[in-house]
Amino acid sequence: MDDLLVLQGRPLPPEDRRLIRRVIADHPAWHRTRLSRYLCELWNWRTPSGRPKDMACRSLLLKLEARGLLRLPPRQRPPVNAFRNRAIPAIPHATTPVGGPLSALAPLRVAPVGDPDAAALVRCLLARYHYRGYPGTVGESLLYLAGAPDGRPLACLLFGAAAWRLAARDAYIGWDAAARRAKLPWVANNLRFLVLPWVQVPHLASHVLGRVARRIAADWSHRYGHPVVVLETFVDPRFRGTCYRAANWVYVGQTQGRSRNDRAHRRPVPPKAVYLAPLTPRFRELLRGG
Repeated sequence: MDDLLVLQGRPLPPEDRRLIRRVIADHPAWHRTRLSRYLCELWNWRTPSGRPKDMACRSLLLKLEARGLLRLPPRQRPPVNAFRNRAIPAIPHATTPVGGPLSALAPLRVAPVGDPDAAALVRCLLARYHYRGYPGTVGESLLYLAGAPDGRPLACLLFGAAAWRLAARDAYIGWDAAARRAKLPWVANNLRFLVLPWVQVPHLASHVLGRVARRIAADWSHRYGHPVVVLETFVDPRFRGTCYRAANWVYVGQTQGRSRNDRAHRRPVPPKAVYLAPLTPRFRELLRGG
């Protein structure tokens, strides 16, 4: 058993794992939601806005079960957020080719997605047209949609939790382990960025990235009660990252060839370029402060 086990960004020493097993044994009638909420209260595991990290805790429990470290009570109903386990519904959308100069699309709308119908459309677009599909998210996340003046979708983005440990990023920020644990929620990962395949507008991608960078700190604070001060993303080696560089994201190095959840070095993947977008000149001070 790995004494240094870290799941969902939380160190989980052996005594915590024994505690979870004891709680399950002492309360055989508890369902999984009751268990996760109890653990959040016990650990005081909350978001910066004070809400219990219930979804993160449930994901942690599932990962422990997958490793054979405990056995959860049976599900009482299908998971409500199981996007990976079912087909994402197709949403009708225009695919008419869009071209010409960026100025012809003014006023271009770039905004976070709050409406459930718009969110369903973005999930559909990412699932159908992004080469990596729609990943689903646990915890804090924001979807953005860029649209033409007539309402046609042009591009969409998904931001979620930052990578727990990333050598190139941590060195650039000047993070030690304690500072990273404390301030990791202040970094957001651009998990997906898609300009729709029928859209051929020069400079649109970097323009959209710039627009999002100018507003995401306020949007994140409004949604979750704390800001983000740095954005990160990983660029597959088959791509050049041109739009990120054009939007003033900074190349800081490469990943070490491990997938996001690979803590045992068992699933090597091609190294990816790491780009960061500091949102304020004071980002190091804010991320290293107490």
